Amino acid sequence: MEQRFYDAMTDCPVIAAVKNFEGIERCLESDVKIVFILFGNMCNIGEIVKRTKKTGKIALVHIDLIEGLSGHEIAVDYIKKNTEADGIISTRVNMINRAKELSLYTIFRIFVLDSRAFQSIEKQKKQIKADFIEILPGVMPKIIAKIHELSSQAVIAGGLINDREDVIDALNAGAISVSTTNQEIWFM
Repeated sequence: MEQRFYDAMTDCPVIAAVKNFEGIERCLESDVKIVFILFGNMCNIGEIVKRTKKTGKIALVHIDLIEGLSGHEIAVDYIKKNTEADGIISTRVNMINRAKELSLYTIFRIFVLDSRAFQSIEKQKKQIKADFIEILPGVMPKIIAKIHELSSQAVIAGGLINDREDVIDALNAGAISVSTTNQEIWFM
């Protein structure tokens, strides 16, 4: 992983997660350095990324959420070839590993629904080559701390981050940063 990406995570621990065009425009007015793009389709994702990058922000595409792309590695190749994205987010190990092969930044997203999530992290620990792991929901400080101990990757807390206290709790528990669609937090 490039130092620039890691530094952006630590310098500005709030990541703008955007789910529509209004969100893109709003986050471009903020000081956030990293943008998670959670919407789009294979026809417009290039323009969405280009608009984001124009302001100097790091753009990561949640590849699982882009309409028209499949769960196969060729979708990562498409993002690399047809956009200026710095990296991807995915819940699929195969997508993360392909992105690493293509020198893209990677975030492996895990939904922590029950104790099996810990077993999954332990099991996939050596297979996951992601730069970061993002856990959702991100409002569970004890869980963040436990995953921080289990994982060799730095942890991002995402989902249900509603206020300054949630951000501080996640960071104090060991998260390197938080991702949120809550636009008020982008401007904290």
